[in-house]
Amino acid sequence: MQFIVFVAFTALVGIIAYRASLKTNENTSDGYFLGGRSLTGFVIAGSLLLTNLSTEQLVGLNGSAFKEGILVMAWETLAAIAMVITAILLLPRYLKGGLTTIPQFLERRYDTMTKSIASGLFLSGYMVVLLPIVLYSGSVALIGMFDLTTVFGVSESTALVIVVWSIGIVGSLYAVFGGLKAVAVSDTVNAVGLLIGGLMIPFFGLMYVGDGSVIDGMQTVYNTNPQLFKAKGGPDSAIPFSTLFTGMVLVQLFYWGTNQAIIQRALGAKNLVEGQKGLIYAAFIKILGPLFVVLPGIIAFHIFGDSLDMAKQDQSYGLLVNRVLPPALLGFFAAVLFGAILSSFNSALNSSVTLFGLDIYKQYINPEANEQKVVRSGKVFGIILAIFSMLIAPTIANAPDGLFGYLQEINGCYSIPILTIILVGYVTKYVPAIAAKVGIGFGVVCYSISQFVLKPMVENGGGTYPHYLHVMALLFIINILIMLLIGKWAPRKEAYVQLYTKQVDITHWQYVKPLGVVVVLIVISTYFIFV
Repeated sequence: MQFIVFVAFTALVGIIAYRASLKTNENTSDGYFLGGRSLTGFVIAGSLLLTNLSTEQLVGLNGSAFKEGILVMAWETLAAIAMVITAILLLPRYLKGGLTTIPQFLERRYDTMTKSIASGLFLSGYMVVLLPIVLYSGSVALIGMFDLTTVFGVSESTALVIVVWSIGIVGSLYAVFGGLKAVAVSDTVNAVGLLIGGLMIPFFGLMYVGDGSVIDGMQTVYNTNPQLFKAKGGPDSAIPFSTLFTGMVLVQLFYWGTNQAIIQRALGAKNLVEGQKGLIYAAFIKILGPLFVVLPGIIAFHIFGDSLDMAKQDQSYGLLVNRVLPPALLGFFAAVLFGAILSSFNSALNSSVTLFGLDIYKQYINPEANEQKVVRSGKVFGIILAIFSMLIAPTIANAPDGLFGYLQEINGCYSIPILTIILVGYVTKYVPAIAAKVGIGFGVVCYSISQFVLKPMVENGGGTYPHYLHVMALLFIINILIMLLIGKWAPRKEAYVQLYTKQVDITHWQYVKPLGVVVVLIVISTYFIFV
């Protein structure tokens, strides 16, 4: 029965996504890569949330909460503020320029080489880090939650390969052959399921602790583990409180404002109003994120804290699901979780296809290619990339010190350099292309040396190394200063002026600022509650 429910819900999502994409002309760049610029606020919000929420969060962030407590909610709550900033400041500029990819702006603002470097960094990040780890973490979650080694009657390594390829093939069908419209619609349907399924875990977890009463369960968890409900992290915690004002802000702004896999949903908006609605709707729901990706980890600590080794923190979510979720609901939750995993995979894959088709193939391989050839080349690249990711995903070992923090640290190699050149590009008019190239090169090289050479040397010698979020902030400031100095010594001959392409209406939503202020106030008040 559980398997039937799983297959039925998964098939339903696929059918809805397929029918929704039938009316979109996917032989054009806008049709395939941006869903014909027809996405509404509701669809954008759902796609944004489910693209973000996958096993890295459900498993990784709950694993961090198992170890660190509620202070890791910063990854969720501060994301809402970044969405507000994106909706008010960045999205209007993106839509005004008619952008399909973020690197397109870099080409207009700087030059073609800068665009290519940024596209290469995005692609390398998706190829080497994001796609394989999404497949790996998702597979490990499903195997652990539903004991798939027993179901398949195979070893753990064989089960891992089976699940990795299952996720990869289905995700590829959505992303490569369906385009952004199919991805976004499937995300929206799965988002509804995830809201229901995600809330079931803390609900049944608290009922389990409280002997049938959610309120009693919450009181028991809070009174027994008060140290886990302190939002202010100390210097040795996963997120020291001071990082909320340094690198955390930058990471969130990069992810929600410039990361191609995320912002591509908003770029596909039918107009600025719908794009801003999508970001604000998602921001309000994101505030509730700790209910999905923090509270279950705390509940798991209450139940398994004496028996589960802290080094195995990422197993806590799967154990909690197995312990508290009624068997009758496992099929539905499996389908929801499968959809969340697919979302992160196919969204990153679709963005990779977009970047390759428009920024690599059209630019360097076949400049004379028409839109059909560009789309076709992107699909071929997507298939190759998906196969590559499926091949290497089973080889990924368990991440040190928790999966989620490890991912964030690795992503710093390209996130801060790209954020730097985009922000400087928008707020200045005379900083030249050479400054952007120097900024990217300096940021990538220095961060890599810092985290993968100096940090191990210092820590192996018994010393204490600065938190990677502080390192990001420091390099961000240095990068900006370098770019501004170059702009002063060797400025552009002419000031950069962004042109309005009139692809969509860029009239602002009248409620975007008032609702944005409400979001910010709610986030700030949360820290006063859990001080």
